[in-house]
Amino acid sequence: MVSGKLTKERMEQWKFISPGEEGLHEIIAPGKADCQQVYIYRLNLRAGQTYRLRTEEKEMNAACIMGWARVSCPAFEEDCRRLDSFYVTSETEVVIEAGEDAVFYIGGAVDEGYGKSYFRKFDLSLPLGEIHQIHGKGVGRREVFMTVNPETPSSRLLAGLTWGGNGTWTSWPPHQHEKDLEEVYCYFDMDAPHFGLHLSYGEPGDVHGIVAHTVTTGTMVLAPRGYHPTVGSPGTQNAYFWVLAAHSHESCRYDLAALDPEREQLN
Repeated sequence: MVSGKLTKERMEQWKFISPGEEGLHEIIAPGKADCQQVYIYRLNLRAGQTYRLRTEEKEMNAACIMGWARVSCPAFEEDCRRLDSFYVTSETEVVIEAGEDAVFYIGGAVDEGYGKSYFRKFDLSLPLGEIHQIHGKGVGRREVFMTVNPETPSSRLLAGLTWGGNGTWTSWPPHQHEKDLEEVYCYFDMDAPHFGLHLSYGEPGDVHGIVAHTVTTGTMVLAPRGYHPTVGSPGTQNAYFWVLAAHSHESCRYDLAALDPEREQLN
């Protein structure tokens, strides 16, 4: 867990605007952001362009946010359409050939050798279960499609795609998992005039210590500590690719979130 006093000024630095220029961009990484485990990249390709993604010492999970590309590595060769994803282990090269202008959000973490590379088609017609899930209730109800679910072996990563309802909350009641995992929310499909608010605060029930980050397509918000609920503006459906990076393989679990005890029953 990142140490030190958690101030408003510190939490204000957790918001990042990912660039739209061509190529691979490292957005969040230990040493350049307030985190110890999580890596976040954005890859922008023009139609017909090829990029060779090298994982080096990291495991990676990539979600196609826009367009499509042919992706190939020793474990698979597939057309990666919008919201399809793939997980690859360390020391892997993935050749990505854009069939049209494409954007990938990519999460990474240290690879300890537990995972196995795979490709996953996006399919919300799957029955509710390990991959397709509904979380929350009432104004906090959201739909989730897991791109790295707990039942699929990985070293430090868990990840997925989440959608809220019209103007509703996601990640409500507020939760934190700071002793075990770091998280990043990477927003998409929220072009102007649509927007949402991503809140960060450190202490249970602390309304005066909240930092509100305005989020739109391309915004990425780090949550290394504290609570982090989000809400869409009226007419807006919050949508984001979330990445959890555990501090150890043993804490690479989805059941370690602690709810804000002062808001746990509010809905």
